[in-house]
Amino acid sequence: MGKTNIAVNLAISIKRLGYTVVVIDVDFGLANVEIVTGINIKHTISDAIINYKKIEEIMADGPEGIKIISGGFGLHEKIIMNDKNINFFLKEMEKLEDSVDFIIIDTGAGVSMELLNFIMAADETVLITTPDPTSIMDSYTILKALTMKGYKGKLNIVANIVNNRKEAYETYNKLFKASKNFLNQELQFLGFLERDDIVNKAVKNQCPFIISNPNSSISKRINIMALKFADPSKYKRKERKSFVSKLIELFAVRGGFNGR
Repeated sequence: MGKTNIAVNLAISIKRLGYTVVVIDVDFGLANVEIVTGINIKHTISDAIINYKKIEEIMADGPEGIKIISGGFGLHEKIIMNDKNINFFLKEMEKLEDSVDFIIIDTGAGVSMELLNFIMAADETVLITTPDPTSIMDSYTILKALTMKGYKGKLNIVANIVNNRKEAYETYNKLFKASKNFLNQELQFLGFLERDDIVNKAVKNQCPFIISNPNSSISKRINIMALKFADPSKYKRKERKSFVSKLIELFAVRGGFNGR
């Protein structure tokens, strides 16, 4: 739920900067985005692939004008893993990519091939970690998997549920040193969020904390992350492959898909 909370609140903050934003929940089988936002989503990615629903039919209106797409069940299901269905879905994703400024993908835990494909296609990855050693190790495992697959995007770290700034930087530095020494990967510190009851209350009330408590320190930190993340000087669309084109390549490598 921590990743989803940050994804949704970050999306709202970026939307407030004047951009169009879509959050895609690919934590298949769970409805975390729906829980955090309090909205009911009728159709999912699964419907787009199996039932040929258009992208606008599976996209729901979220808080403050962000758009939300839910994953449904896993992409490993045999019924949807064929050229015709995937082809249709990717064309719909291409339409989406051409019509919005930011697509934020909320992935589940772990390093399954399905989730790695979505991350590998992204221009930037934001890893959410806590000071807990198991969380740091989980983040390192994902970093290692991405490195082994040749990920070339920017890698950002957010230290979550920390007690103070010092603990946040200590958490980041542990990952930074391990990544630099063993993976030769550079990590960027996107920001941190303190331990705060506001988050739990927001989830319980199904209202993102950036809306329910806009002046809280945790909301202000999300706004700072949004300013860093949405910096237009970082993006030169003509000089990079599209998200969809990279997804096509990843599906082709995996097999069972011949492209468009």
